Amino acid sequence: MRTQELSLARGTNRPLPTTVWRPTTGGPYPLILFSHGLQAAPKNYASLLTAWAGAGFVVAAPAYPFTAGTASNYNPIDVLNQPLDASHVITELVGRGGIDTQRIAAAGHSAGGVTTLGMFSGRRDTRLKAGVILAGRQLIKTPLTGPAAPLLFVHGKRDRTVAYADGHTVYDAVTWPKAFLTFPDGGHVAVGAELDVITEASTDFWRWTLYGDEAAKSRIPKDATRGSLGTLANHL
Repeated sequence: MRTQELSLARGTNRPLPTTVWRPTTGGPYPLILFSHGLQAAPKNYASLLTAWAGAGFVVAAPAYPFTAGTASNYNPIDVLNQPLDASHVITELVGRGGIDTQRIAAAGHSAGGVTTLGMFSGRRDTRLKAGVILAGRQLIKTPLTGPAAPLLFVHGKRDRTVAYADGHTVYDAVTWPKAFLTFPDGGHVAVGAELDVITEASTDFWRWTLYGDEAAKSRIPKDATRGSLGTLANHL
């Protein structure tokens, strides 16, 4: 795969430097827009995102102007503006070519999960066909709207940053195809074997939702419970 660093922006005061990982040949490919957590950066998630890219996806991860670790004017409430930032990055990537415009999805961790849920609710991006929410929740409880899209939620029960119950509340309200991967001993940030489980399960989720790979869908329950680290509530 190859990596690009793009200098994108939404307007004059919202710079969105974006890291893009993409397969080196062929295409067009499905696009996954990934949103980072508070005071984090795309590079913090490189292991997961490069695995997705290696499985046949373009993965774009912007650094948000007021919540990234490099932000000079840090403001966590600005996460409410990030769904529009994320949609803008999608538009920019589509305009540059090499993207299958019928196969676009979003994912995010923590505040990035809040951002992702925002893209499926009040600021619905109707281009999205699927989503992955890692340790996320809704800041403002708003029904998810627009065309149904499969969603995969992932959360650790020992998360002390975003309560497990808050993540599950959103899941319970969703009427679309959905699954919830729980790590009983997991915290806010997955590492090691837990991260390996997330990588396998989410990659097969993307292969199913964006490529129509039914064999990948059938592997998700086994992926999610590998090593008996996690449990899966599955309504996909």
